[in-house]
Amino acid sequence: MDVIATILVVLVALLHGYFLVLEMFLWTKPLGLKTFRNTPEKAEATRVLAANQGLYNGFLAAGLLWGLLTSQWNVVVFFLLCVIVAALYGAWSVNKRIFFVQGLPAIAALGAVWLS
Repeated sequence: MDVIATILVVLVALLHGYFLVLEMFLWTKPLGLKTFRNTPEKAEATRVLAANQGLYNGFLAAGLLWGLLTSQWNVVVFFLLCVIVAALYGAWSVNKRIFFVQGLPAIAALGAVWLS
């Protein structure tokens, strides 16, 4: 895989690692409340659901890094496609900006992987 593709895949993995931290550990904290535009009451009520969502984001990050570290492009492509599907669903069901934050980097990385 070429350098640009690798950098973009690492960027997507880092984003999902950051999402894990936000959703699992900062959901009810000021940064989490601001990021997700939640009230403290709503954040507390949805804390466990957000942590579960964060865990899945961690799995996406781990899968991308695993694919890179083992040089398995098919694994990287699979996890990038998972990210894109999750972004599309999130944009449809929650907020359209999810597509721009989560989906566009994954699409750019996928394009770079396919071109390399």
